[in-house]
Amino acid sequence: MKPMLPTLTFDTPSKPDWFYEVKYDGFRAFLEWDSSGIKLISRNGKDLLPQFPEIENFLLQYEKLFSPSLPLILDGELVLLENIYKADFSGIQKRGRMKSIKNIEEQAKKSPCRLLAFDVLLLSGKQLFSAGYLERKKELATLFDSLHFDKKPNPDSEQLLQFVEPFKDFKELWEKVVLYDGEGIVAKQKGSTWEEGKRTTSWLKYKNFKHFNCFITDLDKTNQYIGVGVYKGTEVVRIGHILFGLKPDEKQALFATLKQNSRHEDSKYIYVDPAICLEVKYLELYENQLREPHFERFRFDLTPAECTYDKFVLQKKNLPKEFEITHPEKPLWQDKDISKMDYINYLLEISPYMLPFLKDRLLTVIRFPHGMFGEPFYQKNCPDYAPDFVKTVQADDIEYILCNNLETLLWLGNQLAIEFHIPFQTIKSSGPSEIVFDLDPPSKEAFQLAVHAAILIKEVLDELNLTGFIKTSGNKGLQVYIPLPENTFSYDDTRLFTSFIAEYLISKKPDSFTVERLKKNRQGRLYVDYVQHSEGKTIVAPFSLRGNERAGIATPLFWDEVNLRMDPKDYTFITIKKRMDSLGNPFKDYFIAKANQPFAPILEFLKQSKGSKTRI
Repeated sequence: MKPMLPTLTFDTPSKPDWFYEVKYDGFRAFLEWDSSGIKLISRNGKDLLPQFPEIENFLLQYEKLFSPSLPLILDGELVLLENIYKADFSGIQKRGRMKSIKNIEEQAKKSPCRLLAFDVLLLSGKQLFSAGYLERKKELATLFDSLHFDKKPNPDSEQLLQFVEPFKDFKELWEKVVLYDGEGIVAKQKGSTWEEGKRTTSWLKYKNFKHFNCFITDLDKTNQYIGVGVYKGTEVVRIGHILFGLKPDEKQALFATLKQNSRHEDSKYIYVDPAICLEVKYLELYENQLREPHFERFRFDLTPAECTYDKFVLQKKNLPKEFEITHPEKPLWQDKDISKMDYINYLLEISPYMLPFLKDRLLTVIRFPHGMFGEPFYQKNCPDYAPDFVKTVQADDIEYILCNNLETLLWLGNQLAIEFHIPFQTIKSSGPSEIVFDLDPPSKEAFQLAVHAAILIKEVLDELNLTGFIKTSGNKGLQVYIPLPENTFSYDDTRLFTSFIAEYLISKKPDSFTVERLKKNRQGRLYVDYVQHSEGKTIVAPFSLRGNERAGIATPLFWDEVNLRMDPKDYTFITIKKRMDSLGNPFKDYFIAKANQPFAPILEFLKQSKGSKTRI
């Protein structure tokens, strides 16, 4: 079979009666399963199962559940899923080139690929080619329901056949694709039939092209590729080449200009000094080269000095073209090599994980306009000079910033907002969105008290079948989170639970923990502040940097990391990227856990217990 293909569009495909799917970058594949067995066929007719045996191994575990639906044909994309909205193009290319059976089997176990099914063409022997898109999508969803499979892509799931969701709101999906650096979106007309081998306008692909400014460095005489680069300090860094997008007359005039102004020439290249500036769009960097680079326009209004590597890095997230970082080289710590641009890059990388915790929360930031070299200050009110993309909401006569998008996060970073503090509920919540225990020991040396408290709390949560998450405070303590369903519980409700936990800790270790509010009476014990969890109070957001001497990060942890050997000095700006790259995100299931917490029966028991004590 030859696949039905979408047509590339550079115009936003937001239309009535159209649906939108994430476009994943991998190998287009047909899953065919009938009495002769399972086949996974590429768009060019190649058998993919020898290269990706994990797909067949997974499917055969569910052979009985699949049997009523056979024979079937699914249309999908074979991917190495990096996050919900992005596949790892480089990774699956490497898997596709592997020759050693041993290496293939090792990678299949260590880092399995997934088949993301977006269409069904044959189900229980019934052909669905002529059915409309939405009808086919419903049939595919019914198949997944019959298998008891989840219907959301998930890079951490053991389910290797996954469902590509349809979305009705283009803008909402596009913001997610940009934030998570996905390849793009495929727009599909509601009633479109499946047409084999046709590139159709009833499917449109809209790619997440990034735009950046650069200058010409050379011309390849053998293939007419134009090399482009940027300045990194005073050094010229070549970052790729372009061929497409120039009109024939533009190309002819440009080649003549380059030849006339060459500074050096060899058998292959004509080299020129930085002079001609361009705007280029591309998909991503792959093996240090631009993928799908296109010439966009000449930038005669720019000088080469304005085409910098820092700006190139910023545009990786498809930010507004007018977005600018001021003084990117500014040092922020006295004895650490952390510049303002390093901090902005951190916010860029961490934004998919941090922004969900900031969304719709009344934000308080601590700004360090001179880095750690000057005095910080708290900021709640949005300043008058904030750009239009910074959204606000008024509460208690304060115009609070809502950090709901990447532009706002980076703008705050450019303002050197180092610490992000948020309340325990969103502006859409009528009560707490989570319970948080702030385990703050009396000193850095007493950090083990926080560890002891966290371990005891985890034991209780396990007994009660509650899902908890833990992070460092970024200073000297730990913070335990229990996500709750929205608009379900009050602060009076959660106070019953936090006071219960406080009493439990004290009963277990009265020499270690206390609820004594006066510091002078605590005698070196850890204060269990169950009163702090209340409306209007705030806590540092996950992944926020802290303005202390070690550049601490409020770092999410896995529970098996919480032990008496851990040291809060290990969780800093310097270590966070390596942690995330090697371990992943410990809070990845946080928002899934919200809806599934069995907190109501526990609360009911506590209320009954309190009533019994009152009567006694």
